[in-house]
Amino acid sequence: MKHILITGASSGIGAALALEYAQAGCRLSLSGRNEERLNTIAQLCENKGACVHTALIDVCDRTAMTDWLLKTDTAHKIDLIIANAGISNGSGNADSWEESTRDIFAVNLAGTLNTILPLLPTMVARGSGQIAVMSSLAGFRGLASSPAYSASKVCVKAYGEALRLRYGKDGLKVNVICPGFVESGITRQNTFKMPLLMSGDKAARLIRRGLDKNKAIITFPWPMALATRLFASLPLWLVEGLSTFMPKKE
Repeated sequence: MKHILITGASSGIGAALALEYAQAGCRLSLSGRNEERLNTIAQLCENKGACVHTALIDVCDRTAMTDWLLKTDTAHKIDLIIANAGISNGSGNADSWEESTRDIFAVNLAGTLNTILPLLPTMVARGSGQIAVMSSLAGFRGLASSPAYSASKVCVKAYGEALRLRYGKDGLKVNVICPGFVESGITRQNTFKMPLLMSGDKAARLIRRGLDKNKAIITFPWPMALATRLFASLPLWLVEGLSTFMPKKE
C-alpha cells in the first residue's frame, strides 16, 4: 500500500492532491490547521477507498512535526512526502508588513524544512522514497510585487534542486513543484487579474503526472512557465523597469 504524506491538505492544492491520490490501496497522512476542513477532505478521500489519517499540526512547530513524521513513518513507511503548506499575505497592508514577512518565511521555508528534514536521513538510508517541495513560478526570481513570498519560494526551489543533485544517486527522488495561479486560499486574497488561473483538480493531475515521471521541476501552465523563465533571465536593470507595472501584495 503506497503511503503519501501531504501538509496543508485542508484546502487548495493540498486538498486537491489528497483527492487526486485517494483510492483503494493508498494510505494518506494529511495535516492542516483547520480541523473542520481537514476532516471533510479526509472523509471525501475515505469515500474513494483510501485509508486516511489526519493530524492537526502547524508546520512551524518543529517538535510536533518531527514527532508526527517519525511516528507516522514507523507505523507505515512513507513513500512520498509532499511539503505543500504555504501562505501569502495577499494584497498588502503596510501596517503588518514586518509581521507578515516573518510569517511567510516561517511557514514557506521553515515549515518546508520541518516537513522534510526529520525523514530525509531515513529515506537516504533506505535508498528509496520521494520528496516533493512546493515552490512557485514566483520562485524563479525575487519579485517587487511580493518580496517575502517570492524569496521564500526561491529558497525552497533552490534547496529542492540541491537535494535532488545531492541524493539522487542514493535512490532518493526529489521534485520541485512550481505552479502558476491555482484556485486556493492564497489566490482568493489577490485583488488583481491572475492570468491562466487553474482549478485545483487540474493542478493536482499535472503534479501527480510530473511526480510519477520524477520530473526535476514541475511547472504549469506552460505559457506562464515559459514567460517566467524568460523574465528570470532578464538583466536587473530591465526587470526594475518592468516591476513598476506589477501589483503589490506585501
